[in-house]
Amino acid sequence: MRGRAMRGALGVLVVAVLGGCGSMPEREVARAVPAPVVRGETAQPDRGDGLSSDAVIRRSLYAQYAQWKDTPYRIGGLGRDGVDCSGFMHVTFSARFGMTLPRSTDLQVHLGEDVDRSQLRTGDLVFFKTGTTLRHVGVYLEDDRFLHASTSRGVTISRLSEAYWRAAYWKAKRLDISP
Repeated sequence: MRGRAMRGALGVLVVAVLGGCGSMPEREVARAVPAPVVRGETAQPDRGDGLSSDAVIRRSLYAQYAQWKDTPYRIGGLGRDGVDCSGFMHVTFSARFGMTLPRSTDLQVHLGEDVDRSQLRTGDLVFFKTGTTLRHVGVYLEDDRFLHASTSRGVTISRLSEAYWRAAYWKAKRLDISP
């Protein structure tokens, strides 16, 4: 009997750890608010260099990737020593666009406007159902690619068309990013 109880408790622990971004409780209202810009290249209005807002946002997201590439996944993490998917979106949007997103995927999914997958633009949040109650979030870059904190590869770029992500895709949201 004791072994069965231990296995049951271990199973609950495994589900909680693997829950990732979707398991972080939070008691705030889902909203994105302006925040002071932190270090790093931020999106700027067209400076006459011919770059569109999407191009400026894309460049800023790739710069974020260059700084955070291979940072390991750590549930609840917000730093270069480890970060989870919603934490990475929280840090990225604050540092790059001066926006404070809620800390959890469960609240981030309520931000902005729904976007059809065929209409994705750079900077759109992409959400995935990775289990019965588990959720994952990343940010769309371009050409079927999105930036996120993967549980297996850390901060990385993946393709929406990869079998796993294609099957898990749930929805996308567009925030008002003012470069």
